[in-house]
Order: sequence, then C-alpha cells, then structure tokens
Amino acid sequence: MKHVTSAMLLALGLGLFTAGTSMPATAGQDIAGYDRFDVQAAHRARPLAASIWYPAGSHIYVAPVGKSAIWQSTNAYIGAAIEPGKHPLILLSHGSGGNMDGIGWLSSQLALRGAIVLAVNHPGTTTGDSSPRRTMYLGQRSADVTAALDQVLANPEFAPYIDTNNISAVGFSLGGTTVLNLAGMQFDRAAYRDYCVKYQDSAQDCIFYKKGGVDFAHLPDDFTNGYRDTRISKTVAIEPGMSFAVKPDSLADVSNPVLFIKLGQEHGWLAGDVSASGSNLVAKVKDASLAVFAPAYHLTFLAECEPGAAKLLEEMDDDPICTDPVGTDRSLVHRQVADEIATFLGLP
Repeated sequence: MKHVTSAMLLALGLGLFTAGTSMPATAGQDIAGYDRFDVQAAHRARPLAASIWYPAGSHIYVAPVGKSAIWQSTNAYIGAAIEPGKHPLILLSHGSGGNMDGIGWLSSQLALRGAIVLAVNHPGTTTGDSSPRRTMYLGQRSADVTAALDQVLANPEFAPYIDTNNISAVGFSLGGTTVLNLAGMQFDRAAYRDYCVKYQDSAQDCIFYKKGGVDFAHLPDDFTNGYRDTRISKTVAIEPGMSFAVKPDSLADVSNPVLFIKLGQEHGWLAGDVSASGSNLVAKVKDASLAVFAPAYHLTFLAECEPGAAKLLEEMDDDPICTDPVGTDRSLVHRQVADEIATFLGLP
C-alpha cells in the first residue's frame, strides 16, 4: 500500500518538469493540455494541489508530467488553450501513497478522447505524505473531490468548457473507495475490523494499516460518513479498497451506473476483488458491471516504469511495484483499461 523508497524517489520528480526538459510543440501529436491550480477546502488546513487535463485547443510548449527516477512521464501541452465547446468532466482520485500526476497516463488518454479530467492530491494519503492512521478518514478524501468540483465549476477559465450534465468519477484503490462514497456508499467500521481480523496477512491493506498502528476497534467517525455528490452521474471504481466493509443499507442510495475494474485473477489483491471470489460487491449494486484484465495485478495500474527501475527497487529491498506477473504487458493493460472506461463513459 505504501512504498517508502519508491515514494521518496517519486517525490524527487514531483515537479512538473525539470530544467531543460521542455520541448517545442509539434502540431498533430497526440498530446493533451495540462494545468494546475490550488483548491480552497474548508475541511483542510492548507489548499489542495489540483491538476486538470483537457483537449488542447492550441499548440504550446511540451513538458513531461510525473517524471521521476521510477516512473515514465506523460507529455502534455502545459497551459495550452482548451479546445472550444462543452466537454464531459471526469473527477479522478488516486490511490494510497499515489498522486494525481502519477496516473497522468490515464488522464491524458481520457483528455485525448474529449474529456476534461480533474484530480487532486489527497493530504495524508499522497506521495511523501501517506499515513495509515490518516487513511482511515475516508470522508475527507470525498470532500476533497467535492471541493475541487465546486471550485472548477466556479472558475471562469474552465467552467465555460464543462458539460455540467456529464460529470463522472474514476478512482483507483483507495480512490475507488472515494468515488464509491461519492456515489452513495457508506462504510462500516465493525465490518472492516472483522475483515482484517479474518484475513490477517492475506489482506495487503490490513498489513499496511497494522504497520501504522491503526486500532481497528476504534476507527474514526469519518470512516462511516456519507458524502454523496448528486452531480456525478457515472462511477468507475478500479480495484477499490474497503469493498468488504460497505454498509448494505447504503447501496439503495447508489443510483449511478457503476463500472468495476479488476486487475488479475490468481494475482489479484483481496481488497479490490469485488467479484464472487471476493466481496461480491458487483452483484450487490443494482446497475453495476465488471471488467477483468489479466494477467496483471493491483499495481499494474500504476505508470509504466523507467528502464532499470525494477532492478533498482530490488537492490533497495523495496516493494516490486515495477514487476508484473509473468506475461503482463503493462502498456497493453493501460490501453485496455482506458478503452473500457471511455466506452462506459461514452467517449470516442
């Protein structure tokens, strides 16, 4: 769930681009526009960092987003004009220990299909600032997304380009939990405690939380709070966490169509298994579908790695976040996931 060394290396590359890496624009390239801004959120002590990817309406300088010693970057037209017209808006929530630029590969692909993609870095669960205890405050993450949505819809630089009748939410891992909460699902503290007691070291998420001293018998009230945002009309949950702890009576509040995405079969992570072999959450949601991509595993969703990154992580005795199951083509899985999401959301 949290990769100490790789997170540190990633943090070294969190700047948008490093000196000398910007490039002149070349018309006709498949490159989306990108910009950043701060979100003022009443429930946070400091502003949230937000990013926005979009169909570029002009060619401007190109720079790599998310470049680091571990991850391959995604090129973007930095600060380009937005293509005229109204575009679907996709809200994107990263996983535990991740960040908004680390999944720029997906944001870029969706923007190239005509969507505006808005993401934030969630304090307490983002790169270089990921605490097991703070992860238990699920509602704060949902409130981050709602605050970002409020602000972008009030921003005269972006609001005129957004189709407010076509807003969806996509989340990976803990981000999947976040978007399910925004769709109306709530989570039960006792159920999550029982899940971790039952599965112990078979559950990767519980291992992470135990290492951080989380007291499963006294999870915070915010773990259970509901933060449904009725402006969101479709939901995509990729390997969502906490799926064993969903309150059954909250499922009646989920009116959105929901697409669940599972990565891997025998290599899958228990927490993200919403099929019959896991929590079976997909069968409990009235308008839900499931897409499975294999061979792969949970962390195949993360960005493609730089050459030599897997060996570097091995030498540093870090988690094998760049090592996929045998036969996995991470770039192919990424394309398949992007295609599946685009089809579900009605993008070209």
